[in-house]
Amino acid sequence: MKIKYNLLKREKSSKARYGKLETNYGTYETPMFMPVGTKATVKMLTPDELYDMHAGIILSNTYHLWLRPGEDLIDKAGGLHKFMNYNGPILTDSGGFQVFSLAKNKKKDITEEGVHFKSHIDGSNLFLTPEKSIEIQNKLDSDIAMSFDECPPASASHEYLKNSVERTLRWAERGKKVHNNPRQALFGIVQGGAYKDLRKYSAIETVKMDFDGYSIGGVANDGESKEDMYKAIDYSIPYLPEDKVRYLMGVGEPVDIIEGVIRGVDLFDCVLSTRIARHGNAFTRYGKINLKNLKFREDFTPVEESCDCYCCKNFTKAYIRHLIMADESLGARLLSIHNTRFLIKMMEEIRMAIQNDTLLEYREDFLNKYLSRNGEGE
Repeated sequence: MKIKYNLLKREKSSKARYGKLETNYGTYETPMFMPVGTKATVKMLTPDELYDMHAGIILSNTYHLWLRPGEDLIDKAGGLHKFMNYNGPILTDSGGFQVFSLAKNKKKDITEEGVHFKSHIDGSNLFLTPEKSIEIQNKLDSDIAMSFDECPPASASHEYLKNSVERTLRWAERGKKVHNNPRQALFGIVQGGAYKDLRKYSAIETVKMDFDGYSIGGVANDGESKEDMYKAIDYSIPYLPEDKVRYLMGVGEPVDIIEGVIRGVDLFDCVLSTRIARHGNAFTRYGKINLKNLKFREDFTPVEESCDCYCCKNFTKAYIRHLIMADESLGARLLSIHNTRFLIKMMEEIRMAIQNDTLLEYREDFLNKYLSRNGEGE
């Protein structure tokens, strides 16, 4: 079956929503943070560890899996779930963001038909179209597929973005026509930068195509301000249907997740939890900390006393710092477990706050603590 979203509660003081998402692998509560497993693995983590931290949907990426190992091999293995042995729902990104971000310093040619660019692996010439992106995702057999869109830079002009939105709409329609996996939901993507008129137009026209869910794209680009990110959400949400799930793409900073929920977003994803772990950084209630700092050399307390993750229940900052400084991969693994569980646990608290109509109070309390020392880990 395709996913089904059930809206169960609207928070009284904001646009936040509590709901449940029915999938082929069970029913999951929203709002939800989705860990990113770009290359068919959430970096440093096993499926069992993801289950233990109560992860729901995870992500993989069409572009990377197309290049290695190839969609045909994954199809032969029985689909992405069997290939990576994840017994839970999977969302695949269209590859659009990677085409534009990884080709940033390489030649790329955006045409009406698709995008010509060079592989970031070996420099070979590649061509990705809306149809090809969907065909790859059909073979990957993810639970949720994404439409192929253009991802313009944050600095793009209104004129450029208007043409980009029109192209993205045409690409969405083309992709929808070739989508033929009856078990797989297909999401449309709203673009338009921080321009109110473009976001409204993009949302209305995308909704007319009747997708299974809707995403707000173009909000995690280099150079974008938080103000513009929040504008993009505010300008898109009013035109998205109440009975479909809403997904903010590429956002994983705790403060931004809370602000997104308050504005009516249901799903979030980001590589941040595992990426910062590989650099020795950890999320805590009082902001990010960097375990490389000398002050943690003799700190025999957990990363966070109140955390229920495997890392915090078994190891100290001093030990993890030793692993990081000794370049032992276990250090990054333990911090990846903690950081990912931190965001998932935060979402559990947010869902409870929505149900109790106390989300704004939760935000105030969270920000007072999180921003009090945040930055020392950067």
